[in-house]
Amino acid sequence: MVVKYVETQSGGVRSITLSRYAIGYIVHGTKYIHSGDKRKCLTRGDLFYLGIGLHYTEELPEADHPFEQIVFYYTPDELQRILLHLNVTYRLSITNNHICTECRSRSEVSMPSWPAIRSIFLGAASYLRDEGSLNDPAAGNFKMTELIYHIVSHEDSCLKSKVLSSIDSAKENFEQIVYGHIFRECSIEELAQKTNRSLTSFKKEFRRIYEMPPHKWFIRQRLIHSRLLLLSTSKSISEIGVICSFPNTSHFIKLFKKAYGFTPASYRNGHFRMVEENEREEMRNPA
Repeated sequence: MVVKYVETQSGGVRSITLSRYAIGYIVHGTKYIHSGDKRKCLTRGDLFYLGIGLHYTEELPEADHPFEQIVFYYTPDELQRILLHLNVTYRLSITNNHICTECRSRSEVSMPSWPAIRSIFLGAASYLRDEGSLNDPAAGNFKMTELIYHIVSHEDSCLKSKVLSSIDSAKENFEQIVYGHIFRECSIEELAQKTNRSLTSFKKEFRRIYEMPPHKWFIRQRLIHSRLLLLSTSKSISEIGVICSFPNTSHFIKLFKKAYGFTPASYRNGHFRMVEENEREEMRNPA
């Protein structure tokens, strides 16, 4: 599936939960991908990969043009079929010798595009404007095959490594179940059962994928989401705690302060003070 997104104004940081893998391209504007305390800035011509699960993004239009991105979505089965076709039909030798501790633990990566890839995405933009093509699954499949070919035949990179690693359908099902229970009351034993694993096997697989124990990872994801809600909504601290599966407000405040060095209220107030100061500075020094 290939989709074009257009944003005429910034909607702030938003959370999206993906049930498929995504490969995207920035046509116009700036995109921020937030991960913990860091954010990655992507601009026109950049490629990005997003794994299954929860992501925090922000899209900013240009001064004279809306933000635009084109995104291909795929499942492990679709990827496997394409790679098999490339191998059998074109004798394409597919290797993945990329070793990078930076991208191994991340569910998102990005890199500048190259001419062949730019041509594919700009061609996809024309394809999406053609109503006849939209009703032709073969045309979409051809575009996806072409995209995968140019990525896996390119030099080793974080993007190529992530795309090839997403062929594991068992890993996909595991991640879907895990991300589907971030904000649900569910014990580790119950999660292990849902993934058809023993408790020991579940914990081992969890550490392999997320590089930390389940309890610690779930707390971290809930706190990350609480930060987004503190900055993007007017909900009370207790309401945000409940939404993020911290029904005990005192416990939520304690965990938040331990992780970020501020109470939720101080974190929110500090952010808005900084925004106000930046706005005053811009008024004093207009471009």
